[in-house]
Amino acid sequence: MRRDQLEHIIRACSQIADDDEIIIIGSQSILGQHPDAPAELTMSNEADVFPRNKPERWDLIDGSIGELSPFHQTFGYYAQGVEEETAILPDGWRERLIPIRNPATRGATGWCLEVHDLVISKYAAGREKDGQFNRAAVTHGLVDYAVLIERLYTLAVDSAGRQRIRAAIEADFAARR
Repeated sequence: MRRDQLEHIIRACSQIADDDEIIIIGSQSILGQHPDAPAELTMSNEADVFPRNKPERWDLIDGSIGELSPFHQTFGYYAQGVEEETAILPDGWRERLIPIRNPATRGATGWCLEVHDLVISKYAAGREKDGQFNRAAVTHGLVDYAVLIERLYTLAVDSAGRQRIRAAIEADFAARR
């Protein structure tokens, strides 16, 4: 997904949900902080979103411009409406959101996860595609080891989960050297 495509999604979601603030929590939130992110970080054709002020309207977004919708068929990308609890995020993530607001969003603001919050949430999810994303973020120098470790200790995960995540972070940074 490109930044202009994410801006289109923000604009559409805002109208559908009647909320001028949309939170992007999936991988494409990388485009907030890094509009020209490396290709391996922007391969997804979906943006995971929910309305900030009317989060219960996530399903309207999913039903209107979600996967296999006419929007998706027309443009080749889509919004996946999700609940806020979909991602495991570190304490303070809301205070670090990165705004996208410009003429292309027509006054709506897309709030994207800060890159460390995004990456640590993907370590928590632990899927193969998340591991690939995280390795690319580390390889391209978009995240700092110390910040990830700090955020790890504010995640609501058990000690086994914390150990698994820390081992993955250490392995990714070791492979970068």
